[in-house]
Amino acid sequence: MTTFPLDHRPPHIAPDEWALRVKLAALYRVVDLLGWSELVINHITVRVPGPDRHFLINPYGLTYDEVTAGNLVKIDVDGNKVEPSEYPVNPAGFVIHSAIHQAREDAHAVIHTHTTAGVAVATKRHGLRHDNFYAVQLYGQVAYHDYEGLSIRLGEQPRLLADVGDKPCLILRNHGLLTTGRTLAIAFFNMWRLQRACEIQVLTDAMAGEDVTVPDAIARTNVLDANNFGEDGTVADKFFEGMVRKLNRQDRGYAH
Repeated sequence: MTTFPLDHRPPHIAPDEWALRVKLAALYRVVDLLGWSELVINHITVRVPGPDRHFLINPYGLTYDEVTAGNLVKIDVDGNKVEPSEYPVNPAGFVIHSAIHQAREDAHAVIHTHTTAGVAVATKRHGLRHDNFYAVQLYGQVAYHDYEGLSIRLGEQPRLLADVGDKPCLILRNHGLLTTGRTLAIAFFNMWRLQRACEIQVLTDAMAGEDVTVPDAIARTNVLDANNFGEDGTVADKFFEGMVRKLNRQDRGYAH
């Protein structure tokens, strides 16, 4: 079990929100540790507990390893700040996230990346093939949305939502990867598998010889098994907490 350091909570922030802030800041550092960050752009967002439709997002202009629980910015569904913050927010960068957060009650957390392997697969017409260990775990779980330029126009949102449907993973063609989850851990687990699937496919495509396909029936069974590995339903938590323990051995600054 991972212990998230919560002892730096400011008095004006509720305990449940602070705990979520610490986990989100840790995830930003984990994504950076894995080499998935993209300087100061892209986002990981999470819905704040409570009746208000508020979300936490990274301060625009900071690198992922500069994100802390305290400098995360609370915003509304339009990307506007709802509490004072010395940091700006990039509302345009929240267009994709806000659409999914509003339409999907299960999408409490959303991660978007521009990794090299992710963009490479997103640029291929055939997209992701479900023929490697990680890709088959996402069989039937990946949606696609055509590129419409920089995602800064609200008019794109209905088309994006129609494309993603109820899938936990979205490949934004020519653009990158996106995953969702009821928790930050689930969104991270989905992104881990999608990213690894893309990395392996890129390498496989560079090799000579015919690929071995996976029968659809085995792939469908694999999806259920992978999400419940160990039969206690906490495989996503184990992945995330393992990476946070690694992070804690190097850097606990995210918890301030």
